[in-house]
Amino acid sequence: MSETQPVLGTGHLATDRLAAANINPHTGLATDYLNHFNEVVMMLEMLPAMPDCAEDVLAWHPLSYEDHFKASGFTEKGLAIEAFYAAPPKVRRALRDVVATLDTAVCEKQGRLRAASEAPEGIDILATILAMETVEEIKPLIANASAIIHGHLDPADEQEAESQASIDALFA
Repeated sequence: MSETQPVLGTGHLATDRLAAANINPHTGLATDYLNHFNEVVMMLEMLPAMPDCAEDVLAWHPLSYEDHFKASGFTEKGLAIEAFYAAPPKVRRALRDVVATLDTAVCEKQGRLRAASEAPEGIDILATILAMETVEEIKPLIANASAIIHGHLDPADEQEAESQASIDALFA
């Protein structure tokens, strides 16, 4: 006997329960995950005025959606993880793709910051550059992740997912 996958909008993943928990009932995703990125963005932006934030930036590390909620104080973290697994595959894939790009962008900035903090001249100029790059590069990626969480996939992503589904159906 096999267990069936929970479905968004039914049973304990009912629309009103998800909405009450701040989980989008259509995508199964919660914006709370973006706090993981918003924190490091805030620290990167504060670097020019507060170079001591460098330690916090360097301490940041990528976390998957699931790992973020496992470690968070989010009241409905179990529900958030379960809803994530019930989310449409194309939505999960789109979020994971954006998160991979976010992780890479932040880690690249960490590497530059680490190298600069070891140099005798320190991080003064680099801090300003990193803050500008954060606004130009990382914030739009967070906005993209937020759009996915709220059910607004890029039409190109949707078309690609539909094409892949058609290919998969041929081989099923």
